Amino acid sequence: MSPLDRLDRRYTAIFCDIWGVVHDGAGLLPGVLERFERFRSEGRTVVLLTNAPRPADTVQAQLDRFGLPRDLYAAITSSGEAGIAALTDPTRPVGFIGTEADRSDLLRHGVMLADEQFTELACTGLDEPSGDPADYTERLETLAAHHVRMHCLNPDRVVIHQGRREACAGALADIYEGLGGEVVWYGKPHGPIYDHARKLAGNTSKEAMLAIGDGLPTDILGAARYGIDAVFVSHGIHEGEPVPDDFARRHGLGDWHPIITVPGLA
Repeated sequence: MSPLDRLDRRYTAIFCDIWGVVHDGAGLLPGVLERFERFRSEGRTVVLLTNAPRPADTVQAQLDRFGLPRDLYAAITSSGEAGIAALTDPTRPVGFIGTEADRSDLLRHGVMLADEQFTELACTGLDEPSGDPADYTERLETLAAHHVRMHCLNPDRVVIHQGRREACAGALADIYEGLGGEVVWYGKPHGPIYDHARKLAGNTSKEAMLAIGDGLPTDILGAARYGIDAVFVSHGIHEGEPVPDDFARRHGLGDWHPIITVPGLA
């Protein structure tokens, strides 16, 4: 029996991470369907929170392909959705770093992308997911020298894709800040994505919210800073490692800690 089977009834709003908890980039992870069905039977509302740089409709289409029924969750909110909303302005050209698929998503949602003469840049990740962030240093140095503001649409530094570690936009944003560049961050662990999820869940109290995620600097830190409880999924990007003993102290969180640690949703 999983500790999730004995979850306190007061948690009526479940804020669940997607990549590494619901799927691995290739398909649903073990136990996801059964767990979401149980959440529904227990009267809990599931809102999916993801640091994916894509709009919510693109994320939903992927979940459809993986076989996750839409009636098992109430809504999706993504860092990409928030970033796109901030960058959609027909009078403002925006530079871009990321995959061609992500470029198409931004264009489809009204972001005016440009190859030159821009002061804002949307970063959704590396041009090729298997690349090395260090290879972008010279390119980022040029952008920083021109005082371009980077909008990081995925604050994750790394993701596990079908068993392989791949760098995300957050890794490029870290380099950019190290070069003196300005970065605007979207998604977890930053508060606005939780505010939006709270609205989607019916403006419930923080005591009724529970975050589930596998990223210590994103899912877990974000929940702690927002003042809600969390479940740590250990078999994600941290490869079975426990939450460090000094996690709360390092982040000024007092005696906060995840209520439970589980390997997955099964």
